[in-house]
Amino acid sequence: QLRLTEEEKRLLAQEGVTLPGVLPLTQAEERLLKKVRRKIRNKQSAQDSRRRRKEYLDGLESRAAACSALNLELRKKVQELERSNGSLLRQLQALIKETSTKPAQTGTCVLV
Repeated sequence: QLRLTEEEKRLLAQEGVTLPGVLPLTQAEERLLKKVRRKIRNKQSAQDSRRRRKEYLDGLESRAAACSALNLELRKKVQELERSNGSLLRQLQALIKETSTKPAQTGTCVLV
């Protein structure tokens, strides 16, 4: 006995073909059945492909969002370090200026 899925029955009806419920099938009927089954496999494969592509794109989008967040965090850290560096540089320049305004100590050297 020939067992067909609902999808196979629907596609055969679209083709305008009805298959007998018992085996064996003629070559033409077998070709039609193979054609319908191939269409079903292709449809399933296309759905799987679209699902995989969507998962891949969702992964890329989440990675891009994570990278953007990290980039923002690092930019803030760079600004903080630049401010700190500027402050330390001003302190260093003040210390250099302070030490350069003191008179130099002179000493005497005795030759023996």
